[in-house]
Amino acid sequence: MKASLKIAGAGIIACVMAMTNGAAQDSKTPTSDYLAVAAAIDETMRAYHYNPAELAAAPYQEVVGKVTALAETAQDDETFVTGFTEIWKEGPFSHVQLSKAAQSAEELAAYLDNIRIGGGGAVLSWQDNTAILTVDTMMGLDTIEEIDAAYETIAEQGAEKLIIDLRNNGGGAFAVRPLVNHLTDKAFIAGGFVSQPWNAKHTRAPKLKDMKKVAPWEGWSIRAFWKDAQENALTVVQFESDEPVYDGPVFVLISARTASAAELAADALKVSGRAVIVGEKTAGQMLSQKIYDIPGGFHLNLPIADYYSAAHGRIEGAGVTPDISAPAADALEVALSQ
Repeated sequence: MKASLKIAGAGIIACVMAMTNGAAQDSKTPTSDYLAVAAAIDETMRAYHYNPAELAAAPYQEVVGKVTALAETAQDDETFVTGFTEIWKEGPFSHVQLSKAAQSAEELAAYLDNIRIGGGGAVLSWQDNTAILTVDTMMGLDTIEEIDAAYETIAEQGAEKLIIDLRNNGGGAFAVRPLVNHLTDKAFIAGGFVSQPWNAKHTRAPKLKDMKKVAPWEGWSIRAFWKDAQENALTVVQFESDEPVYDGPVFVLISARTASAAELAADALKVSGRAVIVGEKTAGQMLSQKIYDIPGGFHLNLPIADYYSAAHGRIEGAGVTPDISAPAADALEVALSQ
């Protein structure tokens, strides 16, 4: 078995929506048999969801009924997509999204592997000798570059304290790696993703002892992660040390909007003992999703892997609890006062 450091989540869904909202088709023109689309969505979910047993439960069955009812009344694609989104706001698990497709799922995945968001994903500022690194997404090769550059500057200027602000970070992918790596002087296991192969053989969550038996996955490709996470029972997230290493006090700001890969980052720094977490409990939306083509010209994002922290268990539905509770709006001032 292999392991992994990929994070797919709300941030990827946001990128997918940005790409697909520009689809050439008129979304108000009926283009599909929506009952057939609804059936295809359910079939795809059952084929690839990380734990098909969850789909037999009442909450998912209720969603299926609502989507079917929507399909019977929808007059155009926009109505169907909007209605689907509203239904899934109260769905039994996160990382489900339907959108119109401007290209194939494979083409979109290739784009996501090389995406640059245009800068500003990670911004370094200062208050006296305290460095404040605001990271609003885990997506983008340029975000990774900005994080690496920020740690270089922090080292050069000798920051007395570092505050990492994740309050508006909805997740994404690989930018979580340098964010955490520059804060540790040794490798450590943060957690692991489980998918159908694990759930087919186990009725329990993975433990740290299970994760230690799996070689950590090393790679930067979202497509490679999706493949490995689905094929392997357990895909382990291990962070490694990257120079320069900042060894001073670290505070991480979180809120109810902190989701997915940002939750993984906050939890990892908690697991490592390298940071004090300040703010509100996070969103509790920590799954990894993949994009699938659906007949009728749609894309469906669905969760293919569930994540378990090595120290704190499942994050989906639970969130990351702060060490110091504070309203999100006050978290920075609280961290500065420590």
